[in-house]
Amino acid sequence: MARTQQDLVGATPLLELDHVDAAYGPFRAIFDVSFAVNRGRVLTLLGPNGAGKTTIARVCSGLVAPTRGSVRFDGEDLTGRPAFEFARRGIVHAPEGRSVFGTLTVEENLHIGLESNHGRAEAQKLTQRAYELFPRLGERRKQLAGTLSGGEQRMLSLSRVLVGEPRLLIADELSLGLAPIIVDEVYVLLQTIRDAGTTLLIIEQHISHALGIADDCLLLEKGAVIDQGDAQYMRIAVGQTLAGG
Repeated sequence: MARTQQDLVGATPLLELDHVDAAYGPFRAIFDVSFAVNRGRVLTLLGPNGAGKTTIARVCSGLVAPTRGSVRFDGEDLTGRPAFEFARRGIVHAPEGRSVFGTLTVEENLHIGLESNHGRAEAQKLTQRAYELFPRLGERRKQLAGTLSGGEQRMLSLSRVLVGEPRLLIADELSLGLAPIIVDEVYVLLQTIRDAGTTLLIIEQHISHALGIADDCLLLEKGAVIDQGDAQYMRIAVGQTLAGG
């Protein structure tokens, strides 16, 4: 059931990072990153490759533990806890890439992913929901995933994480390698998910798409936040940055 805007936006942010550093061994990837995302909002991370966007996404889903600072979700400190505890609280990370089993059918791909998390009976219901979200997958349910187009493989990968109605969806470069018409379809779907009450953290190279759905944005460079604001402000700020202003 869709939640009302009054239900979604509260005084306590759904997700908070407070003065977070993170590293891969001796390599420090992000520095002193702080932000909050309120319920029902869309936060977009912008910046060039290597700016630290994906590392922030991994910190938010528990895949990378901070070396300093804290991560809170719905008021609970999850800093340093394993990724499955983040997932149990409704945090879903959709990474870049397609992540499908090419020698299995569309339907088999869905069942494998859904049964492991929801059980066989619930997986049947969620599979039908996936076909409602992505009618093209329903049309190709008996087709081998490896023979799908790149856009269709991305749809299949994304459908497995969306049907469980996550509280927070972390979407990392969903448009990577997709034709423009498929990117448009993905963003229509993200808007639908947002309207149903899911909070979104989006990493995107296509700035126009990212700013089109965002409420708030962070601009990153070399692992640090260099600017932040609402989408209207960031349209101006990003334009000046790209122009060298």
